Amino acid sequence: MKVELLAPAGNLSKLKKAFYFGADAVYLGGKNFSLRTSADNFTHEELLEGIQYAHKLGKKVYVTVNIFAHNEAFAALPEYFQYLQEIKADGAIIADAGVFAVAKEHAPNLELHISTQANITNKYNAEFWQNAGATRVVLARELSLKEIEEIHKHCPKLEIEAFVHGAMCIAYSGRCLLSNYLTGRDANGGSCAQSCRRSYTVTPQGEEAMPIEEDEKGTYIFNSKDLNMIEHLEAMEKVGVSSFKIEGRMKSEYYLATVVNAYRRVLDGNLTAQDGVIELQKAAHRDFTTAYTLGKNDDTVNYNDTQKLGTRQFIANVLDYSDGKALIEMRNRFQKGDIVEILSPYDSFNKKFTIENIIDEKGNSLELVNKVQQKVYLACPHTLHTGDILRRI
Repeated sequence: MKVELLAPAGNLSKLKKAFYFGADAVYLGGKNFSLRTSADNFTHEELLEGIQYAHKLGKKVYVTVNIFAHNEAFAALPEYFQYLQEIKADGAIIADAGVFAVAKEHAPNLELHISTQANITNKYNAEFWQNAGATRVVLARELSLKEIEEIHKHCPKLEIEAFVHGAMCIAYSGRCLLSNYLTGRDANGGSCAQSCRRSYTVTPQGEEAMPIEEDEKGTYIFNSKDLNMIEHLEAMEKVGVSSFKIEGRMKSEYYLATVVNAYRRVLDGNLTAQDGVIELQKAAHRDFTTAYTLGKNDDTVNYNDTQKLGTRQFIANVLDYSDGKALIEMRNRFQKGDIVEILSPYDSFNKKFTIENIIDEKGNSLELVNKVQQKVYLACPHTLHTGDILRRI
């Protein structure tokens, strides 16, 4: 079985971008019951459109229903699961045993996956969910390759999904009360305020104050590094991981395209893992870590800052290309003389050119493009495709 590259989709546009750059499947949330309420998420109509779009490409869509539900949530869940089954979602991702039971009863033909929020850290927990009817488990991020292999050998027919890239929670597999305590926004209900990413100042009380170093911005004592397993994909596949999961339903389209493209190319043998690391640095990121996958690791916190800017800047989406001329839509300001690099799933990937002339839709020559989503024409010596991205060096 070919390993699956699974990407986040915060909205319909990101879903299409993820598939364009090589994802085999996406996971997304509806307007309710999902742990990322700050993402745009999908209406019922958008869920249907996204699933139909994916299936025409031979790809899959998994829907997150991974809140820790309180009693009042259960009135609407049966109808929701019935709808997911009706529109042929490829699976529902669930964390709560009560929600799982409702899905089994009201959508018996819907595949059920167990969320990382369920904290599956051992083979007996995985076996429990397999016996309950789950076809896939999303393992906790705290596991080593050795532990993953033990789970796979114990449950060889159970699909194993594991995170390979993206932001990590400081809390155990994401079960965090920090946001709720500080802001009143319930992380386990989908409204995480990302309190762990903030800078903090420490005011000593008494003689036993904890020594913490600060700069002029404070200290990032809770801020986890970003997971990056691009150099260890073969090892993960060897121990039984069948789906490589990228985090980031709230990340930008540019971030999504950069990360999915890098992992796709490394998986297909079109990019070395070392070059994949360089590619991943072209989008905003925190310091990278392999977390606990390779064993005990005490170096997983990003104390210095919240994140770094990428080594490239996203300037435009390509809308059309013919006869050496591209119609593009601006995302960040650019001007004549800028050196541009192409992000594409095709052969023009990473090819460069200098912007020598800019023409607006009225035929006027421009020196600078600084109007939001302005459409202009550029001459480009390399073949471009609708969906490609231009990024400034």
